[in-house]
Amino acid sequence: MTEEPHRTRRMAIMKAHPEVTKLMGHEPLTKYAVLLVVSLQVGLAIYLRHTSPLSPLFIFCAYAIGGTANHNLFLAIHEITHNLAFKGIVPNKLLAIFANLPIGIPYSAAFKGYHIDHHKFMGQDRIDTDLPTNFELICLNNVFGKVFFATFQILFYALRPGLVRAQRFSRWHFLNVLVEVIFDYILVSTFGARPLIYLIMSSFFAGSLHPCAGHFIAEHYLWDGMEQETFSYYGPLNILAYNVGYHNEHHDFPSIAWTRLPALRALAPEFYDNLPSHPSWPMVIVNFIRDKEVGIFARAKRLGKGRVLDFKAEQNNSSEYTAVAHDVCSDSDKSE
Repeated sequence: MTEEPHRTRRMAIMKAHPEVTKLMGHEPLTKYAVLLVVSLQVGLAIYLRHTSPLSPLFIFCAYAIGGTANHNLFLAIHEITHNLAFKGIVPNKLLAIFANLPIGIPYSAAFKGYHIDHHKFMGQDRIDTDLPTNFELICLNNVFGKVFFATFQILFYALRPGLVRAQRFSRWHFLNVLVEVIFDYILVSTFGARPLIYLIMSSFFAGSLHPCAGHFIAEHYLWDGMEQETFSYYGPLNILAYNVGYHNEHHDFPSIAWTRLPALRALAPEFYDNLPSHPSWPMVIVNFIRDKEVGIFARAKRLGKGRVLDFKAEQNNSSEYTAVAHDVCSDSDKSE
């Protein structure tokens, strides 16, 4: 029944530190970082075209290099979704489609709508598709289920949104699919299937038991009996992940680009230094699996505004009924 914490904290920080608005705006470095990582992945995919996908070299490259690179691109698309690479909306959408190329499967256009809803309606069931479904709660509420979830996180995040809340297909969805299919076709027809296998394997490892993938669980799962529903991480893996570890800061101010999130924390230490944070993403995965008190169920759910009003009305009616019933009983007692 409580509101999500980020709007309240954002208003408090803006009142205490009005200069925070100077941190808002796009980051020109983002497009160069995207170009570098896309070039690395495509170049390495082509280089491995004569290597067997089952060879140790291929698997190592797909996990260590490709998994890290594609996870970086996941988070580049996350950054671009907030229109933080260019001033204009259209250039940001086009850059997201470009960043999507080495991932092998088109998703950047669909991700934008789902992720904006995640910010606007955090924790609201059937709207925030970051919440696990009831099916996941039933089937994965044990150690083996959590191992399966952690291993195949990427599939849950890819399939769950469409099953929970399908989007209307737009021209941007179409362009995203068209560009990705053309890219994949040219890659396979020119260099064979192995480069595309490498890219898709990289995407799978990026959302599996990978050090960077710990942030998926670290961000919004509840820990140690606390009601805090967003956790930050300030460790070195942020260098590879567009500072997504600064997650409280990001939710408080989605319009502040990744390079300035540390400055936000430094500007308002009284709001952030007292919030518990995760010291390690890899250990988040380990603790998620082994800790009986944490699991798929450990998420904060809230009612939408309309349902909250209905719920409060029901509570008020119930309270009034109880009060009236008590008075009637008291009068009855007196008459007796």
